Amino acid sequence: MAEGARQVKIHGRYVPVRAEVVTVPDFSVHSDGTETIEWLGHAPRAPQTVYVVHGEPASAQALAGRIASELGWTAVVPTPGERVLLD
Repeated sequence: MAEGARQVKIHGRYVPVRAEVVTVPDFSVHSDGTETIEWLGHAPRAPQTVYVVHGEPASAQALAGRIASELGWTAVVPTPGERVLLD
C-alpha cells in the first residue's frame, strides 16, 4: 500500500484502497517491547489512548501493561470486532 497499490487482497477478495497511506520513518513493525516503549516515549504529548493491535493476545496485553506502568498512559487491547470512534 505504501508503494501506491490501488487494491489489496483480503480473505481472498480484492478490496479497493480508499485510505491515505503514510509511512512513519524510523519505526519498524518488528520492534520489541522495549523499542516500542522507547519510541512511544518520544511522542510530543501522551495520546488519549494507545490501542495495542499487534501480536498474540498475551503478548499484546503484556505490552499494554508496560505502556501503562512505564509511561503512565492508558493502553488497551481491543477485542475482535470492537469499534472505536477516533477524533
